[in-house]
Amino acid sequence: MPQAAHTNGERTTIRRVAITGLGVRAPGGGNAKEFWQLISSGTSAVRTISLFDPSGFRSRIAGECDLDPVGEGFTAQEIRRWDRSAQLAVAATREAVADAGLDIEAIDPYRTGVSVGSAIGGTMSLDREYNVLSDGGREWLLDHDYAIPHLFNYLVPTSISADVAREVGAGGPVALVSTGCTAGIESVSHAAEQIRVGAADVMLAGGTDAPISPVCVASFDAIKATTNRNDEPVTASRPFDRTRNGFVLAEGSAMLVLEEWNHARRRGAHIYAEIGGWGVRSNGFHMTGLRTEGTEMAEAIDVALKMAHRTPDQVDYVNAHGSSTKQNDRHETDAFKRSLGDHALRTPVSSIKSMIGHSLGAIGSVEIAACAMAIEAGLIPPTANLHEPDPELGLDYVPLQARPADLRTVLKVGSGFGGFQSAMVLTKVDAGE
Repeated sequence: MPQAAHTNGERTTIRRVAITGLGVRAPGGGNAKEFWQLISSGTSAVRTISLFDPSGFRSRIAGECDLDPVGEGFTAQEIRRWDRSAQLAVAATREAVADAGLDIEAIDPYRTGVSVGSAIGGTMSLDREYNVLSDGGREWLLDHDYAIPHLFNYLVPTSISADVAREVGAGGPVALVSTGCTAGIESVSHAAEQIRVGAADVMLAGGTDAPISPVCVASFDAIKATTNRNDEPVTASRPFDRTRNGFVLAEGSAMLVLEEWNHARRRGAHIYAEIGGWGVRSNGFHMTGLRTEGTEMAEAIDVALKMAHRTPDQVDYVNAHGSSTKQNDRHETDAFKRSLGDHALRTPVSSIKSMIGHSLGAIGSVEIAACAMAIEAGLIPPTANLHEPDPELGLDYVPLQARPADLRTVLKVGSGFGGFQSAMVLTKVDAGE
């Protein structure tokens, strides 16, 4: 139900936010339906890197998308102009708009906005162009005459948001959120806030990243954050498992159509779920390190639940960050116990990164899409490859097989380099509401 607030002494209605369309480009799935089939079956899409020659790298596996730019309907000019991250975002946007049944020509462009999250923007194209300009690294002094005309777009990640805005004719608020691995959640939170405060009626929101390039793989190799289980890619990502030894890098995008509740109802739109609340905190502690007690994530969860008017014992499922690193698994498990109390011991938790890897700034939006589909299907996607649960953790991580459940309140969390901690609460829509 709409909640009330006081502004300048006047009582105002807080606008509700509905998810009415989903578009997903993820490893192992060419669209949202294929993505859901993959994660609900507990199947891993991780494989040996094919986008470049990974020999010589410590980690040589990834979650790659089978992106077909021509099949997506992109022109030759668009394929040349857009970085792979932009191609993924535009493809997901087109699917989300179609899924929502949204007539772009019929909606007010100045009440329509875009919010895209990305951790690294056009890095894949930057990596490629540096190799051209430096003649494979042989030249220290780069000759700009060899540069592609679109190089500036790759340097400025906001170009991705602009590309999506042009796709839907958005003349309202347009933004690029770059908060590392929480960007996919916070871009959706930002979009929901635009609707909530009345700045827009429709927002295209989500995340995108295409980090499977030599410079990114080398960077994670250097800090040993990624797994080196190169001979067993499909079982390499093992969140909450005693034998885990790092995450699997991935690429992907998910874009969502968010609408003001009454706007969606007036046009008879299907509503997957309502975004009830969100919270963001920072630990101010370490670039890559996490405090074990999970205080900052717990704070973000508390804020999200309060905004959604939900109590901890109403949470039916937690879609975890679950990156498959020991410090993250312990950090968020402690956060769940801190925020949910004893209810945490009875609450199912799972990580879909066990099947599609970690697509940095995109993954939060991909996981939000998974939560919306889980609510609609009444099914919790499993944590694949969880054969030996870490005895130091102690929660129900839904190992190996999906689990039927009536999901009325779902909590999604994320954690990112720089100390960012994010949470979002999605709620089920009652029939006839």
